[in-house]
Amino acid sequence: MADDRVFLFACIFGAFISICHGEIVSVTYNKNSQEYKIHRHEAPEWVALAEFKNDINNTGWAYLDIKTSTNYDDEQQAFAAGMAEASHSANLMHDHWMNTVDGYCTKPYSAYCTKLQTFLQTNLDWMNEQIKTNTSTYWHMVKLFLLQVDGLSQGYELSRRSPGWSSLRYSGPGSTNLDPFGFYLFQVGGDLEDLEEVLGKPEKSRVFGSGSCSALIKMFPGNKDLYVSHDTWSTYQSMLRILKRYEFAYTVKDGLGVYIPGYMMTFSSYPGTILSGDDYYLMSTGLATLETTIGNSNSDLWKYVRPENSVLEGIRVMAANRLATSGKTWSLMFSAYNSGTYNNQWMIVDSNKFKPGSYNMTDLLYVLEQIPNNIEYGDRSDVLMKQGYWPSYNIPFYTTIFNLSGGPAAVAQYGEWFSYDGSPRAKIFKRDFSKVTSMETMMKLMRYNDFQHDPVSKCACTPPYSGENGISARSDLNPANGTYPFGALGHRSHGGTDMKLTNMTMIKNLQFIAIGGPTHDQQPPFQWSKSDFGPKTPHRSHPDVFKFDPIMFDGSINIKKFGGFRG
Repeated sequence: MADDRVFLFACIFGAFISICHGEIVSVTYNKNSQEYKIHRHEAPEWVALAEFKNDINNTGWAYLDIKTSTNYDDEQQAFAAGMAEASHSANLMHDHWMNTVDGYCTKPYSAYCTKLQTFLQTNLDWMNEQIKTNTSTYWHMVKLFLLQVDGLSQGYELSRRSPGWSSLRYSGPGSTNLDPFGFYLFQVGGDLEDLEEVLGKPEKSRVFGSGSCSALIKMFPGNKDLYVSHDTWSTYQSMLRILKRYEFAYTVKDGLGVYIPGYMMTFSSYPGTILSGDDYYLMSTGLATLETTIGNSNSDLWKYVRPENSVLEGIRVMAANRLATSGKTWSLMFSAYNSGTYNNQWMIVDSNKFKPGSYNMTDLLYVLEQIPNNIEYGDRSDVLMKQGYWPSYNIPFYTTIFNLSGGPAAVAQYGEWFSYDGSPRAKIFKRDFSKVTSMETMMKLMRYNDFQHDPVSKCACTPPYSGENGISARSDLNPANGTYPFGALGHRSHGGTDMKLTNMTMIKNLQFIAIGGPTHDQQPPFQWSKSDFGPKTPHRSHPDVFKFDPIMFDGSINIKKFGGFRG
């Protein structure tokens, strides 16, 4: 293929309009000189091949598709995949860093930052020791994760030093000895909020009561289909987004020739992040994994968070995603080396267990909840069958996890807002799930927020409601001069920042529908220039207005706009 080859054409597919436009890079490896080379075309005998399109201003998303070759060792594939990703998205990585991480820990380090650096470095050292002394597939996956981060870092540095490059070279093998304050921070962003508590950061990032994501798994009438949907809730400066497909030819162990079951996955993500973080994944095994954060309010549990004998959450997720073939095996793998950080309720949907029309399905839905020193999981297909839906909204389902994590104390102080059955989203899901009869109505529910008019959204606030109390939050619309009983209900740069949805047909091809940006169904679109966050909240490379329609993502950059719904 020619250098800088660009594909540009439009196609019509029934309800979808396909937009195809991508740029290719490939990475080659010379085994004699140990030199990696990045090309702006599909070079012969590539280790990694990546196609990319930045369409953030048009659809709210960039798109990245990376493949690696079976002709190279796993370690070479991982490093090359990181290099390929960074060479495409270096500018977005820079801007996302400036928007979300810059200034978090700068020299001279504060007492907290010194402790954080020590914690992360000690944990990295411990993992590297396990990699050296263990030959298990699990630690092989951990090694490949760290090598991919190193490739990402090296590819970024090369790309930023040589703007307009035609080729880039790097000599030497990749390394698992990472800088804890480099792009590794992108991979552990979810863990940082809990590490702030553990290490005594004076000003915490987490607002008390703050939600982080909504999810709904919904049986179609007659159990003819199953919908799996997720809304990310986050700060608005995080809205530089990339939808990704990784197709990596990893083996369970180098030299054995046995490939991992989860060799391909699609997921929602961010620049410089080699995991989802939202989280929302579809795998070649037929599994879908997604989560909402439950957190931990019991300070007595933080003593169990230690840098040794633990693997931070995102690394465990990716190892389980690649190796597990069922909800049970995913839960078992994820539960090893519990870090007690980024404490979530995980839902693992096994599409292989779905039987259209059946009312007696088992192992279809596993639900796992993690807090420090405790993980509980089990087959919750029975609840899904009985209710017709499984909702998730940042409150633990399992009584033991709810009690140990401080749930009863929060209910005693602030009321049913913190209870599993009494929270606003619990009530909205229970009231409205039966209205879902199509993909369009599922999207409407997942984007729902009519907080000024819905009685469920009322609170002991002035004015008497909060944009936090919807399925997709819009906390930016809460008046800055209002009064609120706790921080989560107030005015802040925070809300639902996307929507993802798949069903049992789409999941076979790792396809999902995605909408970028805050909901604008019952509310006005979010606009930086009209918000009071703009001057003080970095948002480099963001569109001014987030008003995007749904698209269909199948892992390629050939994006199809979904024609049946306007987001």
